[in-house]
Amino acid sequence: MDVRLEPWSDSRLGLLRRINTPAMRRHVGGPETEEQLLLRHRRYLALPALGGVVHAVLVDGAEAGSIARHRREWRSAEVHESGWNVLPEFQGRGVALAAGRALLAELRALVAADPAAPGTLHAFPAVDNAPSNALCARLGFTDGGPCDFEYPQRSGRFLRSTDWHLALR
Repeated sequence: MDVRLEPWSDSRLGLLRRINTPAMRRHVGGPETEEQLLLRHRRYLALPALGGVVHAVLVDGAEAGSIARHRREWRSAEVHESGWNVLPEFQGRGVALAAGRALLAELRALVAADPAAPGTLHAFPAVDNAPSNALCARLGFTDGGPCDFEYPQRSGRFLRSTDWHLALR
């Protein structure tokens, strides 16, 4: 199985729509409206200018999901944050683990080249999202316990999440 990451592009709006289902979004508040989805797509396209990136995850050339990293403030410190989605037909095959490892390698190289970059990566899966919490453990994150996490950022809506963190240096 060949798992690759490709930077988000205009052509990935269809993938975002495939991710926007009740099953795929059950841990983050449910599907978004078409207007919200288009705004999300534009944010994904603009993220590299802000020091982050969203990748399409490809398995043997087929779109299988997405994985992202960006900077944010968390508990008075700047950190990197990551999140991911794997389409149902690709789940249970190690796709998220391979994509996570690829993202970690990319981010560690970026942090090594920039001493001013935040040295910690966080992920905030819902406390009841067993597959994502297990993935964090398999990737070497440390479980920081439950927290109330605002998602989307600046929305005023908080989810009960697990604060996973990983040192990048």
